[in-house]
Amino acid sequence: MLSALPLTRLGPFGPRHPLPASGERGKKDTMPAVAGPEIERLIQLLARLPGLGPRSARRAALHLIKKREALMAPLTSALQTASEKIVVCGTCGNIDTQNPCTVCTDPRRDPAVIVVVADVADLWALERASAINARYHVLGGTLSPLDGIGPGDLTIDALVARAHDGAVSEVILALNATVDGQTTAHYITDLLREANVKVTRLAHGVPVGGELDYLDEGTLSAAMRSRTLFD
Repeated sequence: MLSALPLTRLGPFGPRHPLPASGERGKKDTMPAVAGPEIERLIQLLARLPGLGPRSARRAALHLIKKREALMAPLTSALQTASEKIVVCGTCGNIDTQNPCTVCTDPRRDPAVIVVVADVADLWALERASAINARYHVLGGTLSPLDGIGPGDLTIDALVARAHDGAVSEVILALNATVDGQTTAHYITDLLREANVKVTRLAHGVPVGGELDYLDEGTLSAAMRSRTLFD
């Protein structure tokens, strides 16, 4: 009659919990619907945002519902307005509510320098750091043969055309230090050899506040190659 007993996991003091049946194994935990379809739809859409899972989306939705007048109504209005007015800059590829964008029309920026980034998020990151007062060019990604992304899928041709403008003297390749990012950088560098511009890239090496003992070998090697005079 031992075959009729359910299988159990053995703990240090004996059986603990029955093992799930074979048909139940591998199922993901799902949360049952606790509200109407409109609220469930809100939760599902919030769960699609980066960094939000189902549970976080439910908490966010509940917070919005509790703050309907102070938060949900203004947020709804802002989303509607943004959806109607957001455009992609025809010059650099930035996202704005005007074309050309605010960066391209800013007379205080140096028109002789173009900073090349893969995505708008990278542009915003550099702006937050106030790293440079120049113009930008958003590629829309990086070359990735495995993902089927080739030169025709990026705005590389537009970049080359901008680089041949007599007003441009330097192109800074601010691309990620990944295989795809460096492949894209080398490809663009080859295309810009005929242009009368200086092509530079971001320095790779020890981050501010970093400790050598915690850095990988590739970062240390790059830092040693990119060493500069101490000032």
